[in-house]
Amino acid sequence: MTATVEVGGERLALLPERAAYVEAHGTLLVADAHVGKAVSFRRLGVPVPRGTTSETLDALSALVGRTGARRIVFLGDFLHSARSHAASTLGAVVRWRQRHAALALTLVRGNHDRRAGDPPPGLAIDVVDEPLRLGGLALCHHPRPVAGAYAIAGHLHPCVHLGRGVDRLRLPCFRFDDAVGVLPAFGAFTGMHPVDRGDGARLFVVADDRVVAIGG
Repeated sequence: MTATVEVGGERLALLPERAAYVEAHGTLLVADAHVGKAVSFRRLGVPVPRGTTSETLDALSALVGRTGARRIVFLGDFLHSARSHAASTLGAVVRWRQRHAALALTLVRGNHDRRAGDPPPGLAIDVVDEPLRLGGLALCHHPRPVAGAYAIAGHLHPCVHLGRGVDRLRLPCFRFDDAVGVLPAFGAFTGMHPVDRGDGARLFVVADDRVVAIGG
């Protein structure tokens, strides 16, 4: 079950897969995929799960199929680090790209992208600096206001805590204030950081296959 918000004169469908779809533009908005984060950790000697890149790419494929999106805009941090250019990781991304050759891809550079470097040209991903205008929206990585538009960003990996004690849950969320909306991290292997529930922003939590409004 999705939720919808209207910001900057545009309607966004908030998806339980932790992405947003702007139907009027046929565009999926995906923040903080962090492809190759696990391999980056393993190369540093940290034991972490395998298969996270495939999980992230499979989730993207499912979203494209379900929404019929013609374009994906990555709101920064597509690759996690320079170590994400490992042959196994990039090979998986290349195979995914070949299955979606007609799909337009754009990356709005984030802080990790600047360290990782732009994706290889063969992936046919347009790479731009923030902000990127889409109708009344300004697509960014860093969540800060943009004059004349409503900013949609990532970077924070927002979540909220619900419940208490052993029943306390930490759930990813979407956050919208008067000028800036922040999407949860999309990647299968990413951390989360709590956001303030008392600042008047509208919050939508992701709970299994539902997106539910909890405040604002």
